[in-house]
Amino acid sequence: MSRTYLSPPDVGRVERDLLIEAFDSNWIAPLGPHVDAFEREFADAVGVPCAVALSSGTAALHLALLILGIGRGDDVVTSTMTFAATANAIAYVGANPVFIDVSPDTWTLDPDLLEEELKRRARRGHQAAAVLTVDLYGQCADYARVGEICERYGVRLVEDAAEALGATYGDRKAGAFGECAAFSFNGNKIITTSGGGMLVSRRRDIADRARHLAAQAREPAPHYQHAEVGYNYRLSNLLAAVGRGQLQSLPDKLARRRAINDEYRRALRDVPGIAFMPEAAYGRSNCWLTCLTVAPEAFGASREDIRLRLEREDIESRPLWKPMHLQPAFAGRAMSGGSISEDLFQRGLCLPSGSNLTAAEQANVIAALAATSAARGQSARGVAHA
Repeated sequence: MSRTYLSPPDVGRVERDLLIEAFDSNWIAPLGPHVDAFEREFADAVGVPCAVALSSGTAALHLALLILGIGRGDDVVTSTMTFAATANAIAYVGANPVFIDVSPDTWTLDPDLLEEELKRRARRGHQAAAVLTVDLYGQCADYARVGEICERYGVRLVEDAAEALGATYGDRKAGAFGECAAFSFNGNKIITTSGGGMLVSRRRDIADRARHLAAQAREPAPHYQHAEVGYNYRLSNLLAAVGRGQLQSLPDKLARRRAINDEYRRALRDVPGIAFMPEAAYGRSNCWLTCLTVAPEAFGASREDIRLRLEREDIESRPLWKPMHLQPAFAGRAMSGGSISEDLFQRGLCLPSGSNLTAAEQANVIAALAATSAARGQSARGVAHA
């Protein structure tokens, strides 16, 4: 058997044809017709007027903070439960990440804790410079509440939508909230350009500024003129061509991940001690990864027991994100709450969820997971043969 991966790239003939077309056109550098088209098509898909194709989602976060004037000594409030890129981008501009725990109902930034944090800061006269939300595992943060809180305290909002392309909050798409938002096209995301990202915004001035800084801040002169420090952050025309092909199949990829999530929930619904990431009533997740939690007392084995059993079957799975306030790189940073994210990290597991996961591969994952339980009852035996 070949290895079953967590979320591998899902590419096909359309992407190959567009890539070859870009190659044959000799538009190899980080500019060209596919970059321009990818930006337009992506902006349309998200429902915002402006998009800038970049080398990574991290680059998009970095530029977003820079453009909003956030810098040394500023405080940026963000969710502790996220990939390191969120906090790293804050550190890149010299600002201080202030971590907030997540809500048990959504696993995204807890609006109540956010309000308490901004209220305390208002009383002290030292307000945060921005709030950086995280759309975790493809589920949008609670933007009605978070947006209202930020507006009330005069704090700017930036959206880390790296994992959330295609997710919705009400009738709006992930990426349509705050001053600007960042997406990732890393190889494990809903769509991929191998490596890459996108900054989106409703503001043309932000997009123009991002495009300028991402191209080494080169001035329009016949020689190489630079009035400020810039960055080499633009996406190549070749990778943009791949992204255009991926974007065409986004609805199919979203439907397939939803079907995979539904099957996991159906097959494991009667297994004691297994619970899935809640889906918030305010929106629809893109089901980037199917995530569950394990109660060892009820299930008869721990999250780590399951992960190791899956690994022996050559199946990749991963714990949930380790909270940033527990990471050595951010030790001692300000933190509100923490018990929810710490518990999720200890008990949570991400299962193979790629849009190219076969029914047979998913059945193997389910059988191996159920067989891990030391207290195999009738329900577990039934799942193993589902």
